[in-house]
Amino acid sequence: MKWFPLRKSSHEQLAVSMAGIKLGDRLLVVGCSDPILIAQLAVKTGLTGRAFAVDEEGQAVTAAAEIATREGALIETATAAWGTLPLDADSFDVAVVRDVLPHLTGDVRKTCLGELWRVLRPGGRCLAIDGKGRSRMSTVVRNAPTASDYSHSGLVEVMVAQGFKAARILADREGLLFAEAVKPMLT
Repeated sequence: MKWFPLRKSSHEQLAVSMAGIKLGDRLLVVGCSDPILIAQLAVKTGLTGRAFAVDEEGQAVTAAAEIATREGALIETATAAWGTLPLDADSFDVAVVRDVLPHLTGDVRKTCLGELWRVLRPGGRCLAIDGKGRSRMSTVVRNAPTASDYSHSGLVEVMVAQGFKAARILADREGLLFAEAVKPMLT
């Protein structure tokens, strides 16, 4: 059977561009509902970088690992609760959170962002990518409705409350909302 690589849709090209991953970056992807995006981001880190994907759902983690490997990306994966990431402090340059935050209650969302703050190096960047409509894989893997206390307009405030700086909405395009924040250099 002949293998044909996955094609990038305009939605995936936008997300990859907005993430700004480069060769040698240490990348953490939280939420495995978009395994094609994970593979595309992991490839960008190259042999000198590191890519790690985590989700609470084992099925989503397995799918992400299989697709990333098939696409030629080196990636580590884990199944873990959002509030207890099995990672060392200050170990990642970039964290991409894909369609996770809208599905969490306020307390769990704060805990998740606190964990991201912990594992990002000083000066590290957190990028939240939320779909306004749920992706096909997200619907299969996560049957939880959007948390009622979540609003895209409040995402920046939640990031700042967890210690992030320079939090802002980067873009609202093609059904995706992109928000970014930075862990301060001096903590």
